Amino acid sequence: MSQWPSMKAKRILSALERIGWRVKRTKGSHRILEREGWSPYTFSFHDSQEVGAKAVARIARETGLRPEDL
Repeated sequence: MSQWPSMKAKRILSALERIGWRVKRTKGSHRILEREGWSPYTFSFHDSQEVGAKAVARIARETGLRPEDL
């Protein structure tokens, strides 16, 4: 079982902003995030959308998000 639960996209985005990611630009539901020392990351979920555990794990792997950051 995954250590990541499914959750709303808005909660994930808030956690990413707390660990240093910032929105560089937005087009529709796609947000390009940047953080020093990391490659840009495209966050492509609507705020109210439920993101599944596998997608949350992938986001975490690509952004450095940890369970305690939520």
